[in-house]
Amino acid sequence: MTSAPFATPVTAAELDWQADTPVALAYDDPYFSRDDGTAESRHVFVDGNALGRRFAALPAGATFVIAETGFGTGLNLLCAMACFLAEAPADSTLHFISVEKHPLRPVDLRRAHSHWPQFAALAEELAQVYPPLAPGLHRRWLCQGRVALTLVFADVQEALPHLHARVDAWFLDGFAPARNPDMWQPDLFGAMARLSAPGASFATFTAAGFVRRGLTAAGFQVDRVPGFGRKREMLVGRTAGNWQATVRPTGQAAVLGAGLAGATCARALAERGWQVTVFDPQGIAQGASGNLAGVVYTTPSPHATAQNRFYQSSYLNALHWLQRHGFPACRDDGALSGVRQYPPDPRQQARQHGALDSGLWPEDQLQPCTDHDGLLLPGGGYIRPPRWCAHLLDHPGIRLVQQHVTHLAPRDERWQLTLDEGPAQAADIAVIANAAAARELCQLDWLPLKLIRGQVTYCRATDASHDWSQAICHSGYLTPALEGLHCVGATFDLRRHDLQPEASDNDRNLAELAAQLPEQWAQLGGPDIEVVGERVGLRCQSIDFLPLAGEVPDARALPHRPLPGLYMSIAHGSRGITGTPLCAELIAALVNDEPLPVDTELLGALAPARFILRQRKKQPEWTP
Repeated sequence: MTSAPFATPVTAAELDWQADTPVALAYDDPYFSRDDGTAESRHVFVDGNALGRRFAALPAGATFVIAETGFGTGLNLLCAMACFLAEAPADSTLHFISVEKHPLRPVDLRRAHSHWPQFAALAEELAQVYPPLAPGLHRRWLCQGRVALTLVFADVQEALPHLHARVDAWFLDGFAPARNPDMWQPDLFGAMARLSAPGASFATFTAAGFVRRGLTAAGFQVDRVPGFGRKREMLVGRTAGNWQATVRPTGQAAVLGAGLAGATCARALAERGWQVTVFDPQGIAQGASGNLAGVVYTTPSPHATAQNRFYQSSYLNALHWLQRHGFPACRDDGALSGVRQYPPDPRQQARQHGALDSGLWPEDQLQPCTDHDGLLLPGGGYIRPPRWCAHLLDHPGIRLVQQHVTHLAPRDERWQLTLDEGPAQAADIAVIANAAAARELCQLDWLPLKLIRGQVTYCRATDASHDWSQAICHSGYLTPALEGLHCVGATFDLRRHDLQPEASDNDRNLAELAAQLPEQWAQLGGPDIEVVGERVGLRCQSIDFLPLAGEVPDARALPHRPLPGLYMSIAHGSRGITGTPLCAELIAALVNDEPLPVDTELLGALAPARFILRQRKKQPEWTP
């Protein structure tokens, strides 16, 4: 096992279909009972955890968390979802976390689901959002937002120590202990205990003595009960304490900024029942998020560093957000028609080839270009960021106030917002999503941010270019036409911070286009390209190239502690389209005490407090 978490390529399950029952070749064990897989799953896991009774007793707005060791065909999820939808209150949420070392390929998943026509609609929805076989956590929403599935593709011993959740019920599944001894280890039972809520339950099909002893040693009360079919006994039990349902908080949320970061955070909170007010004096997506087109892409790497894992995970999550929210909805919104990446130099070429060969990127998400020595991201594309932001903010729980927040301060366990006009307003929580302007608020001058000026050039489409369908990234980028205009960009200037357009910057963009994409440059008109406009924006970036997403720390406190109810999502640089949805999911999960959509390493890599902690390591004596 590698030392870095989630750095091992995913190996899909190899199956032997025996009378339409999938059998894992690696373990010589079927995925479900040959007699009646659905009945077994309900008996062992649904009834073994008393889910029907517990779901029916949930209070309004409750969140229930199930964790599973071994996703397999997803049968246990389908049974749990069906029970939850039938019994639980309509405004409750089911979180289902499942770890799988060898996930099924999509075609095998669909074939297995054909066994259960009673779950046809749920199975089809699951198949539609089933994530690519890439290592790490994949958050997917089902059933109109009532079910959150977090699929973790990794070895369970590697994954559980890096998860953050409060589990109410465990499905201790997996292949039989005699056939899969690597899973059934004391570390597994200890990790289960760490993640369990007081009074959390578990159920498992096995009654093996060492499993019972391991669970008992980890602090579980364990009972033998009748098993399913020919299995005489199975194990159920619970942790110490009285179990209580978790009810998500609701209230007033203030989001500062109506660009990509603010719009995604506002939508994630509103979908969880918060009443959200978005403050932006300029309106929707008028800052760095306001370009005519932006590219939905990432930069694949062969190295599973925290930074590269965030780039991959956030990209795949962004594709799910776009799919879930039905965007692009029309041609003028853009299209997810693929993105080509052409390496501008030998170093980038080696990096791209390394990513292809690393095994970290599944073939359906990363392919070699057929017409160039570059890469194709078939799921990527180009969209209009202002329209995406407006689409996200179009929710009954969100309102926009076009005013400038001049000061933000805690008062009576809430946050008071001083506006440039009118009376102050208050909110239960606040999310700072206004890029570098965050420094002006509540003594956040410690933020290690830099501004990067960028100018994009708008060029008139020609007969030869009008039907281009894919965006191309090189040292710059080129998008297909929107409203008859192509985006060519963008300059990169750390010294200037003004927003005054420069003709020389358009010349730089076109010269880079001619050097990197001479064929496209010629089709646009070559030296006669018609420039009809430009736009200047200021990218906000952190000094380690990762965004700052999570709880805002109190820089004056020692030891470090967060400022209660204050969060931020800033410094997304030129990756706002792909990075902001996952950061919004993280913030909403922190606010609502939900299972986190990222592992502990990524949580720390994104945490705003990381810079304070690094600085204090350099300065052992701290002065308030």
